Amino acid sequence: MNEKVRLGSRNVAIVGPYLSGKTTLLESLLFVTGTISRKGSVKDSNTVGDSAAEARDRHISVEISTASTEYNRTRFTFIDCPGSVEFAQETYNALIGVDAAIVVCEPIRDRVLTLAPLFKFLDDWEIPHLVFVNKMDRANIHVLETLHALKAVSSRPLVAHQYPIMQREVGAAASADPNFGGEQLTGFIDMVSEQAYQYHAGAPADPIPFPENLKAEEHIARAEMLEALANFDDHLLEELLEDIEPPQEEILQDLKMELGADLVVPVFFGVAEQDYGVRPLLEALLREAPEPETTATRRLKGKTTKAPLAQVLKTYYTPQGGKLSLVRIWQGTLTDGLIVNGVRTGGIYRLLGQQQQSVNEAHAGEIVALSRLEGVKTGDTISTERPTELPKAEQLEPVYALAITPEKRNDEVKLSAAITKLLEEDPSLAWEQHGDTHEVILWGQGEIHLQVALDRLRRKYNLPMTTHLPQVPYKETIRKPVNSVHGRYKHQSGGHGQFGDVFLDIKPLPRGDGFNFKETIVGGVVPRQYIPGVEMGVREFLVHGPLGFPIVDVAVTLTNGSYHSVDSSEQAFKQAARLAMQTGIPQAQPTLLEPILRVQVTTPSEFTSKVLQLLSGRRGQILGYEGRQDWQGWDHVSAYLPQAEMQNFIVELRSLTLGVGSFHWEYDHLQEVPEKLAERVIASNGNGSNGNGK
Repeated sequence: MNEKVRLGSRNVAIVGPYLSGKTTLLESLLFVTGTISRKGSVKDSNTVGDSAAEARDRHISVEISTASTEYNRTRFTFIDCPGSVEFAQETYNALIGVDAAIVVCEPIRDRVLTLAPLFKFLDDWEIPHLVFVNKMDRANIHVLETLHALKAVSSRPLVAHQYPIMQREVGAAASADPNFGGEQLTGFIDMVSEQAYQYHAGAPADPIPFPENLKAEEHIARAEMLEALANFDDHLLEELLEDIEPPQEEILQDLKMELGADLVVPVFFGVAEQDYGVRPLLEALLREAPEPETTATRRLKGKTTKAPLAQVLKTYYTPQGGKLSLVRIWQGTLTDGLIVNGVRTGGIYRLLGQQQQSVNEAHAGEIVALSRLEGVKTGDTISTERPTELPKAEQLEPVYALAITPEKRNDEVKLSAAITKLLEEDPSLAWEQHGDTHEVILWGQGEIHLQVALDRLRRKYNLPMTTHLPQVPYKETIRKPVNSVHGRYKHQSGGHGQFGDVFLDIKPLPRGDGFNFKETIVGGVVPRQYIPGVEMGVREFLVHGPLGFPIVDVAVTLTNGSYHSVDSSEQAFKQAARLAMQTGIPQAQPTLLEPILRVQVTTPSEFTSKVLQLLSGRRGQILGYEGRQDWQGWDHVSAYLPQAEMQNFIVELRSLTLGVGSFHWEYDHLQEVPEKLAERVIASNGNGSNGNGK
């Protein structure tokens, strides 16, 4: 049998907040397993696409990076996920295809809250996960305090798999770093065997005698671990009640079973930069993380066929190879040239950053890249038969926008195709051509997110853009009716002339009623064939009112008029109607309207008061707030907010809430703009005196 087939496998995502050290942990895992000989080689090429330069410039990962390694006859495929909230869609799309996840965090209590949305996603999808508390050489809080803070943001019980051994350090290092607590991580106690180990740089840890000074603290932490496991194992519970020490094999079996079912979350400690704690973490993934077959059974829920079945986790467009689709194979075997979803695959590759290793086939449980799957998008299920679509990660709503224009006018024809590919790579982007402002608007998850997207347009498709904040689609309406407004159009230029003559009644309508046109002509003073021209002239005028914006919520009635048997025409009556509107609308007290959005802000309860102040400071009308369902310690705040106040709202909201605040919005109604603000808007629009702007 082929060696590759006999290898076991695990697919593991590495997730966590920005700067927690995820990429450093990935490099350490690859280093200790011998896949790379020097650290930095993955970080130098941590993305498949051209955004690697963008990642280096910003010192953040902007898309997932995949790397495979072998350890103890098992192939591990690690997916390093972006930590910035603006690239969360990348992370969520990848997580649905893994067997387990490592949640990386720092031992800083105030930052633990940033893990809450990630824990919620993992638990909603029942994805087994472990916690690796990194940078323990900078710890400034007690181990039990770290665990307590983590437990507060997890719906699953956390169990300490290790107890760190710290040694106090003195000198310049302790005073130079505000997060340095004066202690260094020197080893750990395995909570299953209660064997203590000491770390050594570049080598496995050595067993050492149990530190007597930690006995009481370790005993408390171990008792909590066993009690958490006993909640799901009656036999273990009986042993604890009878003060019987459970065998190590039983504890490990419980950890494997309960981790695999996403019932508990084991916690590890280490310093990835020095490889401390990385080998025990790897051993735990080998012994306790679920096998791909177990994950597939849970995800497919018994809906299996004989045909190969896979799901796209990520789409790339590479300069050399074109389209690449990163897929998780749930069942069967994919071979080079196989036809899936009506498309012939162009090649199968294993990835290590930007490096690609070609293979002839890949089997159930593997994560590989397929080339040239045209028409197949991220999240799609692929098969040689018509597959039942597997659940996909919910698409995040866009919350930040920029209006974009190609620097070169001739590039406008290329923009649509380039943006289509951009959205295939990143489904959390969206775009529209706004019907009122006629701007091309690119939507995303934040300022950095859009700048990365624009950088890709420039690098990959040679489409440099100019940008500005989108215009607010203001409207106009009128406050009072005016009757019998006269409009006459008479033009003589030799031969037949042009003649149209109308009287219009103009009145305001209730907000949201739009536009209504009718006629009350009697006696044929305006022939029927010319009345459509009158309505056309009115509608054309409403596109651009005296304040410079479209007019809404207006009713116009054609009440009277006259015509010439030779010179009248539909065009002449259209012009007459425009003249009447140009005279009448300014008399009807035009006023400026702005779009009001209904927003629902999600925030940890400790920041609710600040969110209320933020909304009020942006002319928001608070509608109320309540606890968020299924999110203990979180609130939903509802409010009306002018669209003009939304353009940087997400930036301030995240700043106030450690980056975890979010919001949903939808258009609700139009509302009059306060007078002083309306004056500024009209002045900045450069309009207000040119009638209908034609």
